[in-house]
Amino acid sequence: MPEKLFVDDRGFYERVFRVAVPIIAQNIITIGVNMMDTVMLGKFGEVQLSASSLANDFINIFQILCMGMGCGATVLTAQYWGSRNIDSLKKAVTTMLRFMIVISLLFTLAVIFCAPLIMHIYTSDPAVIEKGVLYFEWSVPTFILMGISLTLTQILRSVRDVRVPLWTSIISFLVNIFFNWLFIFGHFGMPRMEIAGAALGTVIARIVETVLIGGYFFFRERNIAYRPKDILMPCGDVTGKYFSYSLPVMASDSLLAFGNSAVAVIIGHMGTAFVAANAIIAMIQRFCTVFTSGMGQAAHTVIGNRIGEGRREQAYHEAITLLSLSVVFGLITAVIMRLIGPSIIRFYDISEETYAISIQMLNAMSLMILFQAMQSTITKGILRGGGDTRFVMLIDAGFLWIVSVPLGYLTGLVLHMNAFIVMLSLRIDWVIKSLIGSWRVISRKWMKEIDL
Repeated sequence: MPEKLFVDDRGFYERVFRVAVPIIAQNIITIGVNMMDTVMLGKFGEVQLSASSLANDFINIFQILCMGMGCGATVLTAQYWGSRNIDSLKKAVTTMLRFMIVISLLFTLAVIFCAPLIMHIYTSDPAVIEKGVLYFEWSVPTFILMGISLTLTQILRSVRDVRVPLWTSIISFLVNIFFNWLFIFGHFGMPRMEIAGAALGTVIARIVETVLIGGYFFFRERNIAYRPKDILMPCGDVTGKYFSYSLPVMASDSLLAFGNSAVAVIIGHMGTAFVAANAIIAMIQRFCTVFTSGMGQAAHTVIGNRIGEGRREQAYHEAITLLSLSVVFGLITAVIMRLIGPSIIRFYDISEETYAISIQMLNAMSLMILFQAMQSTITKGILRGGGDTRFVMLIDAGFLWIVSVPLGYLTGLVLHMNAFIVMLSLRIDWVIKSLIGSWRVISRKWMKEIDL
């Protein structure tokens, strides 16, 4: 263990916060959109709220895969940027984009042809299934749009270009809120579409987001200077490296995504009230952890750049500092979540049963949120930034499947225990990953410099 938990380098903290603050602001905007969606749909009852939540659990699988594809690329691009190897950086981006297009088409076809089957997996409630299928029907274009915007945003962050993604999110936020309000409730002569309006508003916002991010990246950005013709460039010498680092990330994130879906399936079969309560608590959790999530994503960029520069000892001490900061901010987050959570829950138009379940879930999450902050900074930030993607693959989703999912199934669907115990069971992997991940960071074994 190093002598100091915090480095004495003001420039380091300035660098971290320069990267983190725009990411945090962008995350707040994204969460604000989702929160407004749930509040608006909550006006039409818990069935539509539950249906949109479960449909989005499936869409989130693709979103997490996009994060995996992007993170796999940024393991390379952050280090290539640190060494100013722009040609190889472009090749990593090309490989990522080609792979993303294939995956997005597969998800699009799944929603077109298998929407009822997908909803049946998540719930047995016919009313929720019907509304979920309707949501899917209007969400078909979202996959390719999300794939482009999410992966390119991560590439821009890896080279410390965070302003355009932030402004894009602000514009997307305003577009989404307006069109959701327009189509959900049927204002200005538009038909009242309710849950379909929520999906349509989100798709319109995704179109705007993709045009802005894609337009900037492909035509205006000058540091990388990637242009549409580069999608055809030969990149065989980097493809192997990309998949060497990204496949463990994508495998980890795929297992994590399907594990989170398994959690949603467990909750979905506990009843509509549980689903609605979980949708609300998940939103509160995301809102309260925007700072720690932003710090984790900033850690990925800062640590990756340091190792690309060949400054391994400095990268180690900065990693210890980032881990220490995650503990501090995790404790602060737990207090904030417990204080503001009940007021946010009361803002929703829900039954007393759903409110009671929400409070139990909130109490459990307030206890676990410290470990969420730690494991997020460790796995998504430090270890991936250092190129230790195989170890992350082993622990990130492994304990979710080995411990949390079986324990959640046992406590929720077999023993029918209360929501507090079920939620603790479903998130116990955060504790395990925090402890093992901290040991890995201290061991220095995670620093893997790429052969540039």
